[in-house]
Amino acid sequence: MRGIVFLGDSKLDVATFPDPTPGPGEVVLEIKASGMCGSDLHFYRSSLTPEQASVIRGHEPCGIVVAVGPGVTDPNAVVGARVMQHHYQGCSGCSDCHSGWPQMCSTQRPVVYGTDVHGAHAPYMVVPANTLVPLDERLSFEAGAAISCGTGTAWGAFDRMELSGRDTLAVFGQGPVGLSALLLAKAQGARVLAIDIDDSRLAVAKQMGADFVVNSRDGNAVEAIKDLTGGGATKALETSGAKAAGDDALRCVRPWGTVGLVGLGSDLTFSLSELLRRQLKIVPSWTMSIQAQKACADFVIERGIDLDATFSDRWSIDQAEEAYANFNKQSGGKGVFLF
Repeated sequence: MRGIVFLGDSKLDVATFPDPTPGPGEVVLEIKASGMCGSDLHFYRSSLTPEQASVIRGHEPCGIVVAVGPGVTDPNAVVGARVMQHHYQGCSGCSDCHSGWPQMCSTQRPVVYGTDVHGAHAPYMVVPANTLVPLDERLSFEAGAAISCGTGTAWGAFDRMELSGRDTLAVFGQGPVGLSALLLAKAQGARVLAIDIDDSRLAVAKQMGADFVVNSRDGNAVEAIKDLTGGGATKALETSGAKAAGDDALRCVRPWGTVGLVGLGSDLTFSLSELLRRQLKIVPSWTMSIQAQKACADFVIERGIDLDATFSDRWSIDQAEEAYANFNKQSGGKGVFLF
C-alpha cells in the first residue's frame, strides 16, 4: 500500500509500505476518511529525523474493520464494523488508561498514532482493538474523522470548561477546531463570537451561525468583544495557537470567566495578579477521552449538527502534495483524504 510521510521542511512523499496484518489484540482498519489536523503542520514544517520521516501520518482515522487478530474480544472490533479510532495508546493497565485517557498514561510515554507509529493517511491501518469507537451509520466517515480529533478537541474543552447555554463564548480561530466549537456551542444554546484574521473564514463562521464575527487583525478584538457583549464574554476558547489570540482570549472575558486553551504553537505570558483580581479560570485541554469521543458523536447525531459542512477540501492520496501545500496556508476549512 501507499502512505503519506512528511519529509520535513514542508515536503512530503507518498511511500510504499507492506499491507498491515493484525497481531494479538489488534485489528486492521480499511480507512475511508483521514482528516487533516492543524497539529500536523508542526511536523510538516519542521526538520525531521529519518525515523520521523518514515512514519505514515494522519491521526484522525475513520473506517471499517477488515481483519481481527488473535485474542480480540471487544464488541466494536468485528469485521465490517464502522469505527473511529481514539489515536492514543498507553499501558492499558493504569488508572488513566482505564478511565479512558491513554494519552495521560502514568506508566509509559503514550503512543500517538500518525506521529509515533503509522497513522491513517493510507488505505489500511493496524490499531489496538481497545482504541476503537463505534461510528453510527447516521454519521459520514468524514464526520467520524473530524470527531476523532478536531471536533472532539472542542468537545473535550467544553466539557472541562463547563460550557452551557447561559454562556457568551468567544472562539479564537475559525479553522477546523474553531468551526467545530462554534457548531457545538450553538447547539448547546450559547451565544458565540467568532474571531479570526481571515475574512473568508469569518464569512463561513457567520454562515454557520456565529452571532458576531470579529476580525482581530487590527489588534482591537478585545475592545470589540467587550462592546458586543456589554463587558466581556463569559468564556473564551483559543484554538489557533497564535500568541496574540491567546493574549486576547485572556483579556476578553469578564470577571469570573473561563478561558480554554487548545491551540498549540506559542507560549503565553500573563500577570498572575491581574488574573487573580479577575478570578479567572484557565483550562488547558488536550483532546478528549475515549468516552467523550463517543459522547461527542452521540451529541452530533442528537442535535443534527452538520459536521460535513466544516470540510472545504476532499483529497485523494495522489493529491497529497497539493493538499498539504494548500492546508499550510491556513486560510480554508477542514481537509480530509478519502479512500
